[in-house]
Amino acid sequence: MSLKKKLYLLMDLIGIIVLVLFDQYTKNLAVVHLKDKPAFNIINGVLELNYLENKGAAWGIGQNSTFLFIVFSFLFIGGVVFFLYNFKIKDKVVFFSIASVLSGAAGNLLDRIFNGYVIDFFDFCILEYNFPIFNVADICIVVGMFIIMFRLLVSNDDLMIRRKHNVYKNK
Repeated sequence: MSLKKKLYLLMDLIGIIVLVLFDQYTKNLAVVHLKDKPAFNIINGVLELNYLENKGAAWGIGQNSTFLFIVFSFLFIGGVVFFLYNFKIKDKVVFFSIASVLSGAAGNLLDRIFNGYVIDFFDFCILEYNFPIFNVADICIVVGMFIIMFRLLVSNDDLMIRRKHNVYKNK
């Protein structure tokens, strides 16, 4: 592995750790300052902080399926790590966006393992559509996936992601 690749991996690892720690810190703040209290209004009718213990996924899908979400999270993280091992990502924006998605998955996984639920607290409403309450980990996942999809759609480089080696190669 080249020094440049090691440096990118180290930067990704540091970024993942920082984002997971920030996510856990904000969730701790939510527990201390929002739990069992009325919502805190930031922008009237648009954004408020509202504590929620989410035992499912977005929109309350799969309530009380914590074990299933833990298994899915491990499989997802393992799949992404496998992908990173087997493919070379030439686009560094995509490379770092994958780290954002991994950090979000890890942050919510930690909540599910240690709490049995995910702590959500951002309550956002725009044009009378009330989004599911979310957290920093969710932001990391959504922003990371949006950037990855955008880069894949608008890139002129057909080989942005290519296989490192042929796993089906006959010996």
